[in-house]
Amino acid sequence: MFAADAASRGLGIELLSAGEGAAVVRMTVTAAMLNGHGIAHGGYVFLLADTAFACACNSRGPVTVASGADVSFTAPVHEGDVLTATAHERSRHGRNGIYDVTVRRAETVVAEFRGRSRALGDRPRSGGGRTSGA
Repeated sequence: MFAADAASRGLGIELLSAGEGAAVVRMTVTAAMLNGHGIAHGGYVFLLADTAFACACNSRGPVTVASGADVSFTAPVHEGDVLTATAHERSRHGRNGIYDVTVRRAETVVAEFRGRSRALGDRPRSGGGRTSGA
């Protein structure tokens, strides 16, 4: 799934690991990602967390999409910061799942994200496009 995710790869996001309901991704914040206050636009931090969520909830096989997500920003992010998002499955019930993602700059937590997923059944994966995300 990540190989077909042009949006995430285009921002330089790297997939470090994925499997069994978990995933880790990394991104370096660039000048193009800054808002009018000179800090990273929250949408980019959300996108990084959402990418980790997508990789985690699609790691078990069936095509899975986001049914909703929430994010809390806990610290500002600056140009040059290297962010790592770590996603973990909290629960799966039927075709639904809940995943938590922590975004860190080194040891500092900069955002907490909770995503809700919905598996689309046994539909085969297509060759392109995202299968989860906002």
